[in-house]
Amino acid sequence: MDSGEQMRQRMVSIWLFACAALVYTVLIVGGVTRLTHSGLSIAEWQPLVGALPPWSDHAWAALFERYRATPEYRLVTYGITLAEFKHIFWWEYAHRLLARLAGFAFLLPLLWFVWSGKLSGRLWRRLAILFVLGGLQGALGWSMVASWLVDSPRVSPILLAGHLALALLIIGAMLWTAWDLRVAPGRPRRVPLLAGVTVVGVYLMAIAGALVAGTKAGFAYNTFPLMDGALVPEGLLRLSPWYLNFVDNVTAVQFTHRAIGWTLIALVPTLWWWTRKSVPAPTARIESNWMLVALVLQVGLGISTLLSVVALPLAAAHQAGAVALFAATLWTTHALSSRIVTAGGRRDMAPAQAPEVPVSA
Repeated sequence: MDSGEQMRQRMVSIWLFACAALVYTVLIVGGVTRLTHSGLSIAEWQPLVGALPPWSDHAWAALFERYRATPEYRLVTYGITLAEFKHIFWWEYAHRLLARLAGFAFLLPLLWFVWSGKLSGRLWRRLAILFVLGGLQGALGWSMVASWLVDSPRVSPILLAGHLALALLIIGAMLWTAWDLRVAPGRPRRVPLLAGVTVVGVYLMAIAGALVAGTKAGFAYNTFPLMDGALVPEGLLRLSPWYLNFVDNVTAVQFTHRAIGWTLIALVPTLWWWTRKSVPAPTARIESNWMLVALVLQVGLGISTLLSVVALPLAAAHQAGAVALFAATLWTTHALSSRIVTAGGRRDMAPAQAPEVPVSA
């Protein structure tokens, strides 16, 4: 690879890292929007016109009147003042504005890279898929709001979990593609089984956390490590059919989130230890250290959020921590399966055949 090609790939990777950070910011603000019950403050979807906030008293009065016609106002926030409405409005407005900004920050440079011939056909197709996923994410977010406006002010746990799952997928794909662009030429190595299982576990943990938020299960069983005095509480499968328990039964929803968390408390340190003991140095040492730090912080935030009965700052930090742990685990996995190109040149980051190890290793 010549220096010009390396420079082009570095430019694209920096752009993708910036886009991933922006999507991460959108996700954090979206979490605060949900926690402050601000998601229904804007009762319409105007992708372009809606980018301009209301400035006149007349515009604010008209917007407030539309909000007062929603189930959210009639059943949850009845009697809210205009000043209180403005507070929740600005959170939702910031969330939507950042989402628009993320879309333009991805699309406009993408068009420029394509026009200037800086993208290969394979990379262009991958980035095009990412743009489509971003569009689907916006549509999914609006479908959540629309369902609350005509039905009830209760968030659908499944839609909320899907919204977060797709956001994580987008962030992960952006990061993985950016890391790929810094990989030395050669055939990619097989992802170690332990690393793959850990990434999937973190991903499922985050989705389970969204189900906890959607069912408000975090407000129940605010003790740790026991739930109602037991590690395995009663009533886990009290609903029929059985699968409804994992979206409608707060006991089962919170227990599932905890169970995945306990599993990760075993998996992440095991992957960290295996990386240091079984893989030639300096493969993934720095990445796995960050992964372990992210796990410790996330577990601490999760317990604190639970014991505080979902204090807003802790709950928002807990959601942000889930994404950070996912990114750190993905970073470790990528480092275990490729060579990284550093500023000083190339250095091998994995053996020619990274061995697969069982989860129980």
